[in-house]
Amino acid sequence: MRAVLVLIGLSVATAASAAECRQDRAIYADRDQGYELTFEPVGSNAAATSHHFKLKVLSSGVVLDGIVMPGDPARSNGMVMHNCPEGDATGEEIAACTVWEGVIYALDGGDAALLPDEGGKAAENLLLAGFGASLRYSRLWEDGKATVVPWDVLKRKGCAA
Repeated sequence: MRAVLVLIGLSVATAASAAECRQDRAIYADRDQGYELTFEPVGSNAAATSHHFKLKVLSSGVVLDGIVMPGDPARSNGMVMHNCPEGDATGEEIAACTVWEGVIYALDGGDAALLPDEGGKAAENLLLAGFGASLRYSRLWEDGKATVVPWDVLKRKGCAA
């Protein structure tokens, strides 16, 4: 009986912590579990970005860098990049290493919204409109580092500690 109570307590605690997950700690996966997107805190060194994330291609282990920049009008403008140069880079260099660029929508209860603030409650689902098609026609695909086209909707699967 004690073991059952402990298991119930653990599942309630896990459900509560998942419900309280902050956006800067949220982990998402595509429907086929081929890609994992993990948000990380921005910190004080990124004035132009509101969010940072890593997108891992699980079949190859390739990790892509992602950022979100607030827009005007209000939009969560995202970019996913691979092997961009460090430091000052030209627009041409950034364009060459950009895999996807578009709006990231938070999907909760059927409504599309802006991505929650870093410290806000994490969205249940994300929509990266056109991401799958962009990846399919990117250099990653040509180089064989990605071989499965992801869905544009990613579901929250966890929360980093």
